[in-house]
Amino acid sequence: MNSPTSIIPIIRRFNRYYTKVLGLLDKHLLDSEFSLSEVRVLYEIGQSKECKASMLIEQLGLDPGYLSRMLKRFEKLGLTHRVQSKEDGRASFLYLTDLGEETLTHLNELSDEQISNMIIEFSEQSRLSIAKSMTTIQNKLSGNSEERTIEVRTELRPGDVGALIHLHGWVYAKECGYNHIFEGYVCKTFYDVLQTYNPDKDRFWLAETDNEIVGSIAVIGHPGNRAQIRWFILHPDCRGMGIGKKLIHEAIAYCKEKGYSNVFLETTEDQKTAITMYSKQGFVKTKEQENEAWGVLHIEQTYELKL
Repeated sequence: MNSPTSIIPIIRRFNRYYTKVLGLLDKHLLDSEFSLSEVRVLYEIGQSKECKASMLIEQLGLDPGYLSRMLKRFEKLGLTHRVQSKEDGRASFLYLTDLGEETLTHLNELSDEQISNMIIEFSEQSRLSIAKSMTTIQNKLSGNSEERTIEVRTELRPGDVGALIHLHGWVYAKECGYNHIFEGYVCKTFYDVLQTYNPDKDRFWLAETDNEIVGSIAVIGHPGNRAQIRWFILHPDCRGMGIGKKLIHEAIAYCKEKGYSNVFLETTEDQKTAITMYSKQGFVKTKEQENEAWGVLHIEQTYELKL
């Protein structure tokens, strides 16, 4: 396992690079008389219903003296005005004037154009990757994981299976110690199913966030009015959000809709959270056997549900 200190040089290198990018933005900011910090303050005043200087200091990490000089300049230019608080005579709320709103709108348009020019030569996938990486940095360093929006789709698209194979290989190696043989096994299961995949009796549910597949489940039809639940997995960062429960419910509802009388699934004894979900849905363990093929000794189990 990598020590936390091993990534410090990477973070510092990124900081040096991005500070340079921000410096260029600040220096040539929108070809205007305003610095990056000044535009950020105007933006916050325009976005907040009751903006105070203390809020700007806290949110933007600005020096109080620097902010005070900036606000005096804005007032001199006719961009902002103050309204004394009725509750606290020592405090004032900051608002944009009509000229301030016009100026901010113009600066926002120029800012959009400037950023667009920075990424215009990148492919759509590269742009999405940049946006995703920036969102990840913001959420991780702020401790905010609630802003992730998970969407579930059932359409199987080119590249989905490759992403699912990668997700299985990575998660099971990290959490269970499974080796490359397991990943090869997953590849084969997908290969076998895709040869006869039929949307009329088979279905995938793919959970996505920021255009990345973070979870899945599938129902595959079998002869004898039986169905198998397969590839139930969820990225560790997306657990505890109710996504797994939703996927299980969707899969069982689909089996009932298609008239399957028996549903079975295969798992391993170390998937305790998933097994708890299966049991709550009425699945009963019908078989188990030892297996060492994936680099560690584990117990394979089969569960069945009568519908």
